Amino acid sequence: MNRYPLWKYLLIAATIILGIIYTLPNLFGETPAVQVSTNRQSIIINDQTEARVAAALKAADIQTDGMFVADNSLKVRFKDTETQLKARDIIENTMGEGYITALNLLADSPEWMAKIKANPMFLGLDLRGGVHFTMQVDMKAAMQKTFERYSGDIRRELRRQKIRTGTIRQTGNSLVIPFQDGTDLQKALPLLRNYFPEAAFTPEGNSLTLTLSQEVLNKVRTDALKQNITTLHNRVNELGVAEPVIQQSGAERIVVQLPGVQDTAKAKDIIGRTATLEVRMVSDDSAQVQAALSGNVPAGYELLYSAGEQPQPTLVSRQVELTGDNINDAQPGFDEMGAPAVNINLDSTGGNIFADLTAQNVGKRMAMVLIDQGKAEVVTAPVIRSAITGGRVQISGSMSTAEANDTSLLLRAGSLAAPMEIIEERTIGPSLGRENIEKGFNSTLWGFAAVAVFMVLYYRLFGVFSVIALSSNILFLMAILSALQATLTLPGIAALALTLGMAIDSNVLINERIREELRSGTAPQQAINLGYQHAWATIVDSNITSLIAGIALLVFGSGPVRGFAVVHCLGILTSMFSSVVVSRAMVNLWYGRRRKLRHISIGSVWKAKTETAAKE
Repeated sequence: MNRYPLWKYLLIAATIILGIIYTLPNLFGETPAVQVSTNRQSIIINDQTEARVAAALKAADIQTDGMFVADNSLKVRFKDTETQLKARDIIENTMGEGYITALNLLADSPEWMAKIKANPMFLGLDLRGGVHFTMQVDMKAAMQKTFERYSGDIRRELRRQKIRTGTIRQTGNSLVIPFQDGTDLQKALPLLRNYFPEAAFTPEGNSLTLTLSQEVLNKVRTDALKQNITTLHNRVNELGVAEPVIQQSGAERIVVQLPGVQDTAKAKDIIGRTATLEVRMVSDDSAQVQAALSGNVPAGYELLYSAGEQPQPTLVSRQVELTGDNINDAQPGFDEMGAPAVNINLDSTGGNIFADLTAQNVGKRMAMVLIDQGKAEVVTAPVIRSAITGGRVQISGSMSTAEANDTSLLLRAGSLAAPMEIIEERTIGPSLGRENIEKGFNSTLWGFAAVAVFMVLYYRLFGVFSVIALSSNILFLMAILSALQATLTLPGIAALALTLGMAIDSNVLINERIREELRSGTAPQQAINLGYQHAWATIVDSNITSLIAGIALLVFGSGPVRGFAVVHCLGILTSMFSSVVVSRAMVNLWYGRRRKLRHISIGSVWKAKTETAAKE
């Protein structure tokens, strides 16, 4: 009746052992470190990098607690944060361009635990720290891109209608479109008004002025912020960061907080990069090229250089014909000659623009310009042999396979509506959250102790079983959070404390149902069996209602609320297992083999006075 088969005991013992193994990494703490990585696949972090860093630190008389290479990054441990900061400056100056040096925190848990994925859980900014970025959005560039798009659309539409115009120029919040005569202007005016209903058009002589209202300009700024926030979310998702905070701060700034992030260097790289592709026409006029090389760049052009060990100058137009906004996908591949290339798929709008551009400029050169972190370089500048239709474009040039992979990754990461600059970067250390950790730990510990004392005094041996079940519940919950690499925040600690109270409720229900059976005169063995059976339905009902509330918080909440909900929902599931299965296993071990059981230690079993009088 009150016996488990051997496999059940072994299963429970295995879950407890696994819980201990996956909880232990949280007890070893962390050590300050500096991480050296790279944003280029063409650069490999290896033993030579380690030797170079070790020599630089030795020359600066800085002691380390060891260093190792893992996942194409070098991690160097230090005793304290002061040494860590000094070493970061030395390493950054030593490694130079192409390398990213960032502060980090590494777990002190044994290496064998890391091999079986037994890692400590992440802590939020309020407990452990993490990475904080404040990013300034370049609204002038956003407006410039908007007017460039308007200008390109106007030229294409008028070219399609065979209406000739002069050079379109921007003046403030307006575009001035010159025509050869008034006839062309009158012909173009209704077309442009129909094509751009949100703009106001004012004829002035043989010119037409397009003006954007303040409402439209505000919408451009708002949309730029929204698009950048969406793109940042996509990039942060690649990092697998739990509970990231990406939100608007003021009219032109975005705050990014990555709580508990381990690879801070990769976070800085992915978030800080603003690569996009631009298609521009090339000028091969020898006089203009020579003037540009002499420092006299013609108006409307700029002198850019190609990538590689021997950069070649190219005179390209400032007029952007196509941008990365129209890129659906970009994948590395090879061209017809077997050289590394990047295959790009454009959306329908981009495909039409590219088809028109190539059809009208056969025999001319077209430059693919990659802009990364404010630096523009010509990836390739091929001659247009024929019109390219279908929205499939291939760019190739003097690039390696690794560089092709890098370029395609950047283009896939998402286009930013406006460039952004990291104006504030903080790696928040553990000292800021130490007080919160201590208070949260102490509140949970003293709450657990108070519950344990009450249960033992009130339910005697069954109270001891309940406390052991409650301890296993905390163990299982910590192990699951660690295995999932969840981020624990201060609200999460509050949910952990709440889980203790909710978990003990199940044991109280079980113990009271057993007492009720004993009061009615049921034999102890039968009372134990019926007590667990009858309490199960009540436990399920009460926990399901709490679980529904937790799921609602998880679905509709955000930030700290979701952190609370995750711990709350997991705690409900682990409490049902520990309070019923684990406690029943201990009761069965202690009492199950006693055939003539006359008494169990569950505290005083009081009988009602009316019941006693009736029996007399």
